Amino acid sequence: MACHVWRERPVKWLQKRRPTAKPDPAARNTPLAGLRVLELARVLAGPWVGQTLADLGAEVIKIESPEGDGTRQWGPPWVEREDGAREAAYYHACNRGKRSIVADFNDAGDCAGVHHLCEQADVIIENFKPGTLAQWMLDYDSVSYSNPGVIYCSITGFGQDGPRRNEPGYDFVVQAMSGMMSITGEPDGEPMKMGISISDLTCGLYSTIAVQSALLMRERTGRGQHIDMSLLDCSVSLLANQAASYFASGENPARKGNAHAQVVPYGVFEVSDGAVVLAPANDKLFKALMRVLERHDLAEDARLAANEGRIEHRDWLEAEIAREVKEWTKDALLRHCQQAGVPAGPINNLDEVFADPQIQARGMKLDLPGGLSGLRSPFRFSDAEMDVGKPSPRIGQHQDKWDFSS
Repeated sequence: MACHVWRERPVKWLQKRRPTAKPDPAARNTPLAGLRVLELARVLAGPWVGQTLADLGAEVIKIESPEGDGTRQWGPPWVEREDGAREAAYYHACNRGKRSIVADFNDAGDCAGVHHLCEQADVIIENFKPGTLAQWMLDYDSVSYSNPGVIYCSITGFGQDGPRRNEPGYDFVVQAMSGMMSITGEPDGEPMKMGISISDLTCGLYSTIAVQSALLMRERTGRGQHIDMSLLDCSVSLLANQAASYFASGENPARKGNAHAQVVPYGVFEVSDGAVVLAPANDKLFKALMRVLERHDLAEDARLAANEGRIEHRDWLEAEIAREVKEWTKDALLRHCQQAGVPAGPINNLDEVFADPQIQARGMKLDLPGGLSGLRSPFRFSDAEMDVGKPSPRIGQHQDKWDFSS
């Protein structure tokens, strides 16, 4: 159902407001205080943009269908609020600090309310298939007619053009198509995806950069614009040095497990009580590691003086190192590597991550109102604060409380 009469329809839950949002007094020293963001997105990539902007102080209004963002039901595990209400932990990973309003685009009154919000938004984030929002006049061309300064960010699987533009985008599929999986996994094993939704998250981060860049450009030109972000584009962009190697050689990079194609030694090594990562990535660090292991013969071996020689003798050299480190305990080896300046680290489970004194010192885990927890966005500013104290909203939590007349 197209929303053709939105300008004349009464809006019960919304009054038209002035273009610039009044900053929340508690968020005025945040980088994006006063910025109004309308999020017409669900699942992960789009909401990740909204959460990042909210953490930076923007006022983010999440528009949900009557059924709500589907990730609210992606459990277990579940997160219970103090009043017994629960949502999936997944939902809370990417919706902190937002307001929630429910709107049915097929209801003329609700559609009118969303249009009024679009008129007053600085940024709109959406992740519908290309062309879908045009039926409600919520596409960029329609919205920018009444709000020419809007920064409108569309996130899709494959972009607004090309032969796959109308196909849905799923992280797993995009990891496969982008080439990521072909270079991830053991050499004799099957291609592997990453343990996080890297395509969604990367697209969310790139989209955040694009939004902020377009806002800065608007300061110069006074004009908004449409941003076209694709999960596949963003994932292909991460191929980085692997793509450069392919361009230079014409050969497909092989899966190397935890090894590095261009650096030796570099990988996971078994110690007497577990495993560690060793990453001496240059000639100086290689010699430092050999001194830690008291293998001065290897440190002075002319064949191993340069990385190219170490690559040539990879199998033999890594077998020598593996035999040496097997006699060490994890704590002892990591302590000696730290003292020698050799990059090395434990392979932590998540309980170990959040018990790590460095992670605790940096405050990466947030304790939020209502007994909820979350991850802090990793920004640190010398003269600005983050707005990270608000939990994810309940569905429709701000339907009646939001004051749009101020």
